[in-house]
Amino acid sequence: MLIVQRRRLLLYPSYVQDYLDRVTAADVTAGNTQGLELGVTDAFNTTLQDLVGDKVLGVSGGVITQPASTIKAMPFMAGARTLQGCLVPVVGTAPTNFNFVAGDYNRKTGLVGNGSTKYLNSNRNNNADPQNSFHQCVFVGAGPLDNNTRAYIGADGGRDHLLSGSTNLLARSRDSSVLGTVSGQGNTTGFKGANRSVSTEFLIRGGGANVTFSSLSSTPVSGNTHVFARSNTSHTNARLAFYSIGESLNLALLDARVTALINAIAAAIP
Repeated sequence: MLIVQRRRLLLYPSYVQDYLDRVTAADVTAGNTQGLELGVTDAFNTTLQDLVGDKVLGVSGGVITQPASTIKAMPFMAGARTLQGCLVPVVGTAPTNFNFVAGDYNRKTGLVGNGSTKYLNSNRNNNADPQNSFHQCVFVGAGPLDNNTRAYIGADGGRDHLLSGSTNLLARSRDSSVLGTVSGQGNTTGFKGANRSVSTEFLIRGGGANVTFSSLSSTPVSGNTHVFARSNTSHTNARLAFYSIGESLNLALLDARVTALINAIAAAIP
């Protein structure tokens, strides 16, 4: 008797399937028709459901929408088969690619900069989010290759950016005068972020811990946030597998979700 092994039926929520379909379509357009491994799609499914449950992503009409979400711009720059696929946004406008090529992308650890000309324009205006409700985050798949001060993410005007220093993680949030510093986190891998939820202080997260800095906020400047650079300056040669921009949120919880996703993708890809 012939025994046929049946693959289990995937029953992802519509908003998860929408994201997976868009990534797959971008991969196919780029020439890769292999599709995503089951372990990768399951990892995306778990993370997206968790983020919706955390109420930082919101669903309307069966898809994740920017007006319903606290996170306003976010791609997962890992898991997809191609560079084009990794730039498909979960929410918000797709970033504009400046000078990245297919060989810069690693499915497990993300997209690598070159320290001079490669960056993404997030197409998210820095002043689109409230003065006292704002975050910027990245996931570093491989740290910078030098000890120069480089920008993971940032906007013009010197008030909103996340930087790697010679040994420390540096950030400003809605303030040009206070530069928050987290010792020993400049060139390390993992989740990094800055968050402001009040007018008198902001948080930086690195190495799995939050550090609070006293700081009076100021009006955010206009200009799109760039990734792998700060307004096309201070380019990093680090490798990034995620970024997020939007209103204030829980950095520790987002760290847990994104770190789990990156680990699950790495485990699922041969």
